[in-house]
Amino acid sequence: MTPIQPKLDAVRALMDENGLDGMLLEKVSSFAWATNGGASYINTASSYGTSQLLITRDSHHLITNNIEAPRLLAEEGLAHQGWQVHAPHWYERPTLLRELTRGLNLGADGPRPDAVDLSLAMARLRSRLSELEQERFRKLGRLCAQAMDAACRRIQPGWTEFEIAAALAEETERRGAQPIVNLIAVDDRIRRYRHPLPTDRVLERYAMLVLCGRRWGLVVSLTRLVHFGPLPDDLRHRMEACARVDATFIHATRPGSSLDQIFRTAVDAYAAVGFSGEWQLHHQGGPAGFEPREWIATLETEDRVLLGQAYAWNPSITGVKSEDTILVGEQGNEILTAIEGWPSIPVEMGGHVLHRPAILER
Repeated sequence: MTPIQPKLDAVRALMDENGLDGMLLEKVSSFAWATNGGASYINTASSYGTSQLLITRDSHHLITNNIEAPRLLAEEGLAHQGWQVHAPHWYERPTLLRELTRGLNLGADGPRPDAVDLSLAMARLRSRLSELEQERFRKLGRLCAQAMDAACRRIQPGWTEFEIAAALAEETERRGAQPIVNLIAVDDRIRRYRHPLPTDRVLERYAMLVLCGRRWGLVVSLTRLVHFGPLPDDLRHRMEACARVDATFIHATRPGSSLDQIFRTAVDAYAAVGFSGEWQLHHQGGPAGFEPREWIATLETEDRVLLGQAYAWNPSITGVKSEDTILVGEQGNEILTAIEGWPSIPVEMGGHVLHRPAILER
């Protein structure tokens, strides 16, 4: 059995469910999932790679070119996975995919005019983590937590958001992960924007750092907040309220629970802490895997939590946010991106205490 046989079997089962003859995987996330961590991208900002995978009922194909093939085979592990390699010269007309898929009833992991769009079905497959992927998630969570901690303790008033982003990127890259999302806000921009791209604004007292780090195709997410000088009472109150909502999400995310019910429980928690409308101002997260969120949970999401899945919830109240990546285990949930020594807010949930990150006061 090849090391990717379980992935091939899962895709072929999906093909059977939809009456298909072949499945085309073009997304960077799907490529990494199907190859046990292979990287098909050159542009790290692109959702689609420079190479594709075609899986049929009796074969599986790597469609690439003479530039990418040597690296994919030698460094990304594909040489021992049984792929039929198609690597024409980069300057040849791109007719190969059309020839390989001629006459096939085709599915794909995204919208194509010649295929059935099974992007959500593929996201669900990607969210079902193997034991290898779970262990890789643990390692990735640790190194991204270390990177975040180091960056938060380096920054100083007077730094621009660009400089803070550079520090977070450096700490992440030097540990072997890619910062595919690197959001920074300081002072009043934290209150104004939920997705703050870094600018030349200068840090005075308060900073928010958001990281999605990728390695082996997997992605963890975490957010931390840093305040210089005495923490205002209102900000402390908001952080404690947000921590309770976050703990509610984590406590409710157990095998068999439906995401819509988890979401309703968290919406009730927002109301209970006095911030009932805040959940409407930003998405709350969902299952993680080979995308920062494989899909976003809502009040209508009926999927159920599975053992071994990863989740990244990110509740926010204007001015604060709480976010870590967790792994759903048999006895409880592991917080993969916990930072040792970071100040925490204890929240009692069902007879257990969950520790959520507080604002680091420097």
